[in-house]
Amino acid sequence: MLELLFLVPLPQLAGTQHAPAPLVLEAPIARWDEALPLGNGALGVLVWGEDRTLRFSLDRGDLWDERTPATLQREDWNYATMKQLVASGPQEKLHELFDVPYDTVPYPTKLPGGRLELEFPEGVVAQRFTLDLARAEATVELVGARVRAHASATGNVVAIRVDGARPQVKLRSSKAVVQLGYPEASEGSEGNVRWFVQRAADGMSYSVAIAERADDAGTTFLVALERNGAESKDVRWVRRALDQALSSSYEELRTQQHEVWWASHWSVSSVSVPDAAIQRQYDLVRYLYGAGSRVDRLGRGGAPIALQGLWTADSGGLPPWKGDYHNDLNTQTTYIAQLPMGHGDAGLCFLQHLASLRPRFEQFARSFYEVDGLVVPGVMTLGGRAMGGWGQYSLSPTNTAWLALLFDEHWRYTLDREFLEHVAYPWCSAAGRALSELLVVDKDGAWRLPLSSSPEIFDNSRKSWLPPNSNYDQALLRWLFAALAEQASALGRTEEREQWSGRLARLEPLDVDPASGALTFARGFPYDQSHRHFSHALALYPLGLIHAEGSDVDRKILDATLAQLEARGTDWWTGYSFSWFACMLARAGRGESALGYLEKYLAFTGRNGFHLNGDQSGKGYSKFTYRPFTLEGNMLAAQAVHEMLLQSWGGVVRVFPVTSERWKNVEFRDLRAEGALHVSAVRRDGLTRRVRIRSEKGGVLRLRDPFADANFRSEGPALERRGSELVGSLKPGEVVTLVRAD
Repeated sequence: MLELLFLVPLPQLAGTQHAPAPLVLEAPIARWDEALPLGNGALGVLVWGEDRTLRFSLDRGDLWDERTPATLQREDWNYATMKQLVASGPQEKLHELFDVPYDTVPYPTKLPGGRLELEFPEGVVAQRFTLDLARAEATVELVGARVRAHASATGNVVAIRVDGARPQVKLRSSKAVVQLGYPEASEGSEGNVRWFVQRAADGMSYSVAIAERADDAGTTFLVALERNGAESKDVRWVRRALDQALSSSYEELRTQQHEVWWASHWSVSSVSVPDAAIQRQYDLVRYLYGAGSRVDRLGRGGAPIALQGLWTADSGGLPPWKGDYHNDLNTQTTYIAQLPMGHGDAGLCFLQHLASLRPRFEQFARSFYEVDGLVVPGVMTLGGRAMGGWGQYSLSPTNTAWLALLFDEHWRYTLDREFLEHVAYPWCSAAGRALSELLVVDKDGAWRLPLSSSPEIFDNSRKSWLPPNSNYDQALLRWLFAALAEQASALGRTEEREQWSGRLARLEPLDVDPASGALTFARGFPYDQSHRHFSHALALYPLGLIHAEGSDVDRKILDATLAQLEARGTDWWTGYSFSWFACMLARAGRGESALGYLEKYLAFTGRNGFHLNGDQSGKGYSKFTYRPFTLEGNMLAAQAVHEMLLQSWGGVVRVFPVTSERWKNVEFRDLRAEGALHVSAVRRDGLTRRVRIRSEKGGVLRLRDPFADANFRSEGPALERRGSELVGSLKPGEVVTLVRAD
């Protein structure tokens, strides 16, 4: 059994600790996507129900059917065939090879785990559901009973305590598995333990077991969901584990280590803003990182967050988009906010997983693209296998460069040289080699990819194959080669730095529409319609190749691109578009507009805060009104808050760089900045009053003057004013504190 152990937090700075408010929902909760989410990084639970029935939807991140459709095993399922069909072949053949298997074959797919139902006597009905974010505990108040539950932070069990009326217990395997051809689950019981075992594909099975113990006040239930290999044909060891855990009371199980872990999680940093709705969303994201993605103190991680994380749909079918790993936006933006929060362990869960799959990605680069290095499928299983889908995006090799950004940012935020040398640079340089080999010199002497696209403009039509290179592809190539040059330089590898710099020099600049001055999708394809994915503007955010502090030309491109995005409107935006655009506006120095779009984003969330993609408000923000749950919109919303409060790109720390005038009183403690810096700051009456920075690794600090030339007092290492910056050197562990004098 995988033991999840709590992390020892880094030393903390003094400051105010914001306490997250509980999430309170009145009964009924009749939909799984409005449930209260619990999780411990390996095991996920959704708590919901109505009348006298409570449901606990159970999930694990490693429950996957990894079978490969027959079409994806054909010898001609490769890049060479794709190039040939795009150039001259029938579009139907292209769809048959690369789209149809994803749309028509139910596997590979994420699997739902099952469900526990508590059926109470007549008259015992649910009234209120509460999720205590601070303690990661759900409570349901019923007439005549109270139910509490938590997913143990340090063990793989869900503990449930029922005080009052005793319910009947039902265990159910998901009906969705019928679509996959699985047999019905087998059931069993022994003493106070009952279970079911669901046989799946390729010899895998999974089991749900529940043990119970009654006392004078009520009943304690312990639930386990385990993934078993072919060698595990019974659940005896699960029964023993549950029986052993039942030797402790519910309160002991919760307080001994579970609450300790969560107290440590919340102590890492703190943000307090004056908008209650945005504060709730920010706190929810911090909670979801702790519940959904982590490594333990030994460096072991569970499954990283896929589209729905540990909360797979429990509606009788398979999850939206098969619950997969979408690498043309979703995985990258799902992990976008964890570093500033100080929750780098959540990001390491994903990075370690990607690093462990390097051999598979190298094999995929050879077999599909016929190049050296590594390429990550744009749509993949937990095991890193390609799943197909719209081939323009699911098999776009430049998605790999966007994943490389996560490795690079982890190094920049932590200055962990060992990570850079042994993990980040080997992985990123392998991606760089593969993309370099794919580039060809065209008749104009430019380095271009054989095929190009821009997620997900023109859907999967023939028009979606854009003239190489699209701005999406070009921005990622330019960013990757520049980043690799910097990484090689940091490692003292001068020759490799020159090689990467040389490759960068051979790439064309980004394409700009001569009529508007804005970034295009590709040459001859201006941004002329509302579109959910800002792939053409990736250079603005998050890559930061074009920014407000750049050249006059850069600023004109920035202004024109943002203006065009707004002019085309939000008709075909989804929820993540609004939170992404808020990030983009904040980075461009437009705090008021950023806050406005962040507020609109909230219309795309459910009662429990989950990002539902479509407009749930009825206000007409978007023509998308559906409600498939994915997580990236939530994380982008939290990152928009970071961009308004603290920025650290380009080697400069900026405190309250674009904070709205509506946020006159704001503070944060121990947010992380590039350069392994912990930054705390207080804003009162619209003015920055206090800034405190601690350096983990030491080095030069460049701080944009947070007081706008006003007088201030300082403690710690001396900072010298150089133009608009305060500059000084900090030793490892040193702290500098600045306080406004007036």
